[in-house]
Amino acid sequence: MSVSPVSRARSRPRGSRKELAVWYLMRVTAVALFVLALAHFSILHFIWDPAEQNSQFIADERWNSIFWRGFDWLLLTTVLVHAFLGVRTVVLDYVHSATLRTATLWLLYVVGIVLFILGTQVIVTLPVSALTGPM
Repeated sequence: MSVSPVSRARSRPRGSRKELAVWYLMRVTAVALFVLALAHFSILHFIWDPAEQNSQFIADERWNSIFWRGFDWLLLTTVLVHAFLGVRTVVLDYVHSATLRTATLWLLYVVGIVLFILGTQVIVTLPVSALTGPM
């Protein structure tokens, strides 16, 4: 794979369909992250006053709505996919031993799946009453 003289970024892969799919997915998640993170920041810092955001606000406004739980889950999923595809690219570029590369990728996939499961479990199952307890 060569570097484009124009963009100095990774060029579009010409090999397997899997690498092409990863290449496109990385770009799609980058755009989605930009939109989701900007929306998250704008809503929580411009629409609602950050000085008034406490655990009661989270329980009443954020976690009490299926929309906000879905939004937070989508943001979490997009961050995880984008981050782990980026680390995968770094591993493929810089780990030259086939055995070490395979082991590192397996570890990366396991950690990614565990973080996805834990994050999804928290977002889906956290009861609203858990946030309104004593601080």
